Amino acid sequence: MYRLLLLKLFGILLCNALFFSTMALAEPLPVTEVASGVFVHQGVHEELTEGYHGDIANIGFVVGKKSVAVIDTGGTLAVGQRLREAVRQVTDLPITYVINTHVHPDHIYGDAAFAQDHPQFVGHFKLGDAMELRRDMYQRNNLEVLGKAFAGSEIVKPTLLVKDTLELDLGSRVLQLKAWTPAHTNTDMTVFDTTSQTLWAGDLLFIERTPAMDGDTRNWLKLIPLLKAIPAKMVIPGHGTPTMQWQQAFDREQHYFEVILGDIRASIKKGETMESTMDHAAAGEKDSWVLFSTVNRRNINLLFPQLEWE
Repeated sequence: MYRLLLLKLFGILLCNALFFSTMALAEPLPVTEVASGVFVHQGVHEELTEGYHGDIANIGFVVGKKSVAVIDTGGTLAVGQRLREAVRQVTDLPITYVINTHVHPDHIYGDAAFAQDHPQFVGHFKLGDAMELRRDMYQRNNLEVLGKAFAGSEIVKPTLLVKDTLELDLGSRVLQLKAWTPAHTNTDMTVFDTTSQTLWAGDLLFIERTPAMDGDTRNWLKLIPLLKAIPAKMVIPGHGTPTMQWQQAFDREQHYFEVILGDIRASIKKGETMESTMDHAAAGEKDSWVLFSTVNRRNINLLFPQLEWE
């Protein structure tokens, strides 16, 4: 019995050693300093199903004089570990905040990599409930697509909730957080760095990649003028290339929304089915966006039933 207990203890210690050595040896994610103290890793344009590697979202961090805030962490624990190593390549300052811009799995599953730093995990006041509601589905879908690459990836619920606005001081650097009404999701939040005037828009702004809908697109349209009124010099979208030409990027996104909504409404008025609508709604936008064919069909699948009841 004593020998068995020793073997079990040795096994636990070995697993822990392997886990922490893997974390320590994680290759840092490549990041770009898009503004002074603002570092971004740009995700690739892959579908969430075939070809997905957990690294499609724009994630990164902001460095103040006293501490660091991480903003979104990627789609797996491994991506989060690599992001943490990227932080450590830049600074030894404590990581005091890990901010999630919304609930989608490509933005949140790296959170656990930062648990050892004991930060506040910050999110929209509805984020925790949304995480719990989607937990089983996300776990099942990610395991199916990623397999072993999803090992250790867990949801970390927020410990600091934002109901309207909140300011976080990183030391002579204030981040202004804003929780929005349902748009891309019902958990959307933006982060505005007042020092560099950089806005982390999360998935309220898509550049290049076809905007994905999972909330209230009609309300999303209403929020775009409010987002465009933020005094930003640089905007980091949830997907796509950070840009200083961000007003035009919001205009392109708004145009896509208006086209797809208009086409679906016209189909409903003609008595067409959702299946036939999927073949032509917003088809003229195809050459303007990446991954259009699959994402646009999913958007129609979401919007058609909603618009039938307008």
